[in-house]
Amino acid sequence: MEGIDALAAETGFSGVVRVDSGGRTFTRAYGFAHRGLRVPNTGGTRFALASGTKGVTAVTIAALAERGVLALDTPARALLGDDLPLIGDAVTVEHLLAHRSGIGDYCDEEADRPVTDHILPVPVHELAATEDYLRVLDGHLSKFPPGQRFSYCNSGYVVLALLAERAAGRPFADLVHDLVCVPAGMTDTAFLRSDEPAAGVALGYVGERRTNVFHLPVLGSGDGGIYSTAADVHAFWTALFAGRIVPPPRVREMTAAHSDVPEENLRYGLGFWLTGDAVQLEGYDAGVSFRTVHSGRTTWTVLSNTSEGAWPIARRIAELTA
Repeated sequence: MEGIDALAAETGFSGVVRVDSGGRTFTRAYGFAHRGLRVPNTGGTRFALASGTKGVTAVTIAALAERGVLALDTPARALLGDDLPLIGDAVTVEHLLAHRSGIGDYCDEEADRPVTDHILPVPVHELAATEDYLRVLDGHLSKFPPGQRFSYCNSGYVVLALLAERAAGRPFADLVHDLVCVPAGMTDTAFLRSDEPAAGVALGYVGERRTNVFHLPVLGSGDGGIYSTAADVHAFWTALFAGRIVPPPRVREMTAAHSDVPEENLRYGLGFWLTGDAVQLEGYDAGVSFRTVHSGRTTWTVLSNTSEGAWPIARRIAELTA
């Protein structure tokens, strides 16, 4: 890929780039997974995906719907019981998937704040299971009636994970593994604890040496926190559009526009951003930046263990693959 090495050197990029097009694969790794120990990133390093997790969550919900465990028109209240009373009775699974629920957000994307702020109202180590998130999901007033408009909402995707767990009677991470990772062959994708560093996993950096361990939940859920590799992300797209996770009609439903998002120059389906004929996922958080785009015979992915690192490289690849 012309100019990628030079741009990575110029920007100090730390991460992995993979482009698959026309039967050819380009992969490069740059920077360090662990700066203190000088452990380099490799093509097989696992990175946090932040909100890229939402696409995996959406497909997990779709797989449960295919099995009759829940449906897109299932009211959230049917599974929430007395929990989260500020979520209205009319809010459905589909509203949550499409970011059209109107519920209040524990991590409001519209707030004008640095991505490296410490925003969680509870100690991050206390968020180690989806049910633990009830403490941060509660108490946020709704913004508008469900279905009225698009408003990106992290809380909605944690609620989806909670609904999935309660409907299926199993931990969300297990559902993701069995319903998405196994049929897609994603052997290096999982929810990992940030306080248990493992070999082959990149630490997220918010400074030259400081990591993001105090910024994000110790264990992610439906809105973010899964870790994956460039190869597994490619496997996800391949399996999804081959109908190996959910049938093609369901994929078409999820990747059809449900909202226009003019401020982002994008549209949104059910778990996926849409632009032209391309489908994409993106993640951005303290010590994490990620973008992957699938269009026709071309798929490309940029993973970085810094907050801003992915964007210059992603813009360059978008130009080269346009």
